[in-house]
Amino acid sequence: MCYKDCNEIKGERFTHLETKLFVSNVSPEDRGNYVCQTILLHSGKKYKVSNSITVSTKRVEYGGSIPKIIYPKNNSIEVQLGTTLIVDCNITDTKDNTNLRCWRVNNTLVDVCYNESKRIREGVESYVSFQEHNLYTVNITFLEVKMEDYGLPFMCHAGVSTAYIILQLPAPDFRAYLIGGLIALMAVAVSVVYIYNIFKIDIVLWYRSAFHPTGTIEDGKLYDAYVLYPKPHKESQRHAVDALVLKILPEVLERQCGYKLFIFGRDEFPGQAVANVIDENVKLCRRLMVIVVPESLGFGLLKNLPEEQIAVYSALIQDGMKVILIELEKIEDYTAMPESIQYIRQKHGAIRWHGDFTEQSQCAKTKFWKTVRYHMPPRRCPPSPPVQLLQHTPCNCMAGERMGGGHEVHHALTGGLSLRGGSQLEEDAFHRGSPL
Repeated sequence: MCYKDCNEIKGERFTHLETKLFVSNVSPEDRGNYVCQTILLHSGKKYKVSNSITVSTKRVEYGGSIPKIIYPKNNSIEVQLGTTLIVDCNITDTKDNTNLRCWRVNNTLVDVCYNESKRIREGVESYVSFQEHNLYTVNITFLEVKMEDYGLPFMCHAGVSTAYIILQLPAPDFRAYLIGGLIALMAVAVSVVYIYNIFKIDIVLWYRSAFHPTGTIEDGKLYDAYVLYPKPHKESQRHAVDALVLKILPEVLERQCGYKLFIFGRDEFPGQAVANVIDENVKLCRRLMVIVVPESLGFGLLKNLPEEQIAVYSALIQDGMKVILIELEKIEDYTAMPESIQYIRQKHGAIRWHGDFTEQSQCAKTKFWKTVRYHMPPRRCPPSPPVQLLQHTPCNCMAGERMGGGHEVHHALTGGLSLRGGSQLEEDAFHRGSPL
């Protein structure tokens, strides 16, 4: 309890805080004798204790005696919600000053306003003495910034001088979001490219089966691929090549996958000139499939047979046809091969045959056949159901002999059999310009 001139002190200008009495907006009427009383408990007895002080006032002219607040400067501070914040109020004032230095919010001392929670407190005042003035520092501490603190002016008072700070939420850092988004986008792009490179063949084959319906392609082509293969001298070597070209390729690519191949020695008509057969039918194909073997397995490809040279010339020079190079065995060195084969190997790469000649290697879902199908054009026809081939026809049966059901059986030059519909023969003959 405090008294002035024997009257109890009341009013908004007077604030009691522990053992201090704060007076704001001091005027000449505030001169007089002040007495403060409190109760002291000693040895179980209560004693009334009082202290008195005489206060005088004087007018301070405008000049060097007015405190100067260096910081804050009526500025805002960006601070994250829930963080701890300490702000110093730096003031320069004369050495003999009696100015009150404190922090207020809503015109109330922060220690009084937050007396219960003590979440925001005013620190202990400190100063540094210089020759002509003192530098005072009194801080305010936010133990935890809450939403209710944003937008409020927290005032630093030093006599008649005031300055405030206002807390604000940090502006969104769009650069961080942009950089993070770009990094995430690059990571996704790299992942997509990596996954695509791994599953590229499966993705392309799935896309073809889902979005490329089978049907006739109006490009003037009759066949999906022209198969060019060597003819080794040794019987065992010839058997391996013939098994792949005349048995496994038709089984997988034609019957299972619905492609149509032109294989020299199987699909040409008897009596035609070899050069004409090659030249005409290569132009009717969408791909050129070249089977190569190591030099030791037989004579070099394209070195002795003019039809092979015609096929490669038409594919590479005239039509710009895509070439599928298949290695029957691993070939370490292509320098002994013709330059055209070296060029195909360098530009298109090669697919190596990894299987054997059993039924297990005749599945279109193996890695080798998926790679071949990837380089083939989209299929035109649905896969054919299994066909029961006729028994071997005696040698005195002429090619072109009509069989029942509108089918025609003719001998291939390699001694094999081919079952073809009469209407298909007419279509082939029309494109070749040959009579039936």
